[in-house]
Amino acid sequence: MPWTVPSRKRYHLITLGCAKNVVDSASMAQLLEGAGYESVDRPARADVLIVNTCGFIEAARQESLQVLRELAARKKKGQLLIAAGCLAQRWGARLVEEVPGIDGVIGTRRWMDILEFIERLRGRMVPEPLFHIPEDGPIRREEHGVLRAAVQGVSAYLKIADGCRRPCAFCAIPLIKGPAVSRPPEVIWAEARRLVDQGVRELVLIAQDTTDYGHDLGMRDGLPTLIEGLVQRVPEVKWIRIMYAYPGAVSDRLIEVMARYPQVAHYLDLPLQHGHPAVLRRMRRPANIEWVYRTIEKLRRAMPDIAIRTTFIVGYPGETEEEFEALIRFVQDLEFDRVGCFTYSYEPETPSARQPGHLPEEVKQERYERLMAAQQPISLRKNQALVGKTLEVLIEGVGDGLSVGRTYRDAPEIDGLVLVEGEWPVGQFLPVRITGAMTYDLIGVVEASPSPDRKAPPGIPLTLSPAR
Repeated sequence: MPWTVPSRKRYHLITLGCAKNVVDSASMAQLLEGAGYESVDRPARADVLIVNTCGFIEAARQESLQVLRELAARKKKGQLLIAAGCLAQRWGARLVEEVPGIDGVIGTRRWMDILEFIERLRGRMVPEPLFHIPEDGPIRREEHGVLRAAVQGVSAYLKIADGCRRPCAFCAIPLIKGPAVSRPPEVIWAEARRLVDQGVRELVLIAQDTTDYGHDLGMRDGLPTLIEGLVQRVPEVKWIRIMYAYPGAVSDRLIEVMARYPQVAHYLDLPLQHGHPAVLRRMRRPANIEWVYRTIEKLRRAMPDIAIRTTFIVGYPGETEEEFEALIRFVQDLEFDRVGCFTYSYEPETPSARQPGHLPEEVKQERYERLMAAQQPISLRKNQALVGKTLEVLIEGVGDGLSVGRTYRDAPEIDGLVLVEGEWPVGQFLPVRITGAMTYDLIGVVEASPSPDRKAPPGIPLTLSPAR
């Protein structure tokens, strides 16, 4: 007789890690709710507990393990605990050894099988863990029909591809995800149309490498083609934002498309990882620093108001003090608008783990603090230059007499905010005059006579007075 659990249909889903995981979780939720499952906000009320884990770096792995252990410790009789996502894909059976109480492990390449996997767990003859983790092969193209954007307010993360073919020495993503698989453009365009019809105003394009979009489909320079199709099919979208561009792959055509269409936000996330060619070569990253200077110049010439975001890794194996100081000068010279920084994380299965010269944690942390200290006056100066100007701000939250929003210069969750006097309707774009600047955030007031935002999402009043 099969080992059974109650056939109620309530689930609790926890998402850890990056925006790509958020999209996968939204897609699993869509499948579950389409099959009659109800989402509940407390684990104790759920029949199925799912943790979409992150396994990218050690800190993320520890967070995933902690969440799984907490759920396993409180798991009630009849509940199912499923580990999904990147750590599930990467560790497989080891995850069950680390966290007794897990019922099933489903890899990141097979999230679209979540319903069938739950039924397999319910039909087990004995309560032993089950695994659904193909050892190789790319993400299945069958996911394209069920993948759903993760909507947050009037913004949506729109995944255009998954997996990566780049050889970065420090990165485990190709081991976890496999080579890049692009979603067909017509599928992305149709999803964008649906999202905008539902009130979404900002489409955030994400992938491990957005500039590699379409390579596996035989497209050349596919990202500009995809964006032009979006503009043609959803011309009323307010912002199309590009994240995770790859150095050396930002083409002249992409810059032209960004500059030509007002729907494309003048914003580019371009993770460079370092500013010294020797370190970049050890990282197996593009090491042509002159390309960076030329491309930044092209972007700023085509779009003088562009905000350029980048990220760096400090404390990479073998990084000398001289190489690190060159990175500081690189940052000061190019004056990026947004800078993120990470200390190098040892990843056992990556080529960087075998490279000589691993640095002590205290050295890595000290370099992190020095780099961020070098960027802070640049960030403050750029924000101060906006004082007195009027920018469109997307209102995302209200409370205590203030509203919080973002400009086109700020990506969701990772960049700065604008604190706006008064409580304004969430989801509207309003003209805000900037009155003050901090290192990362701005302060402003809504212009006295703003024009109505005629595309506020359904249910949000088109009022020009602060909400009471």
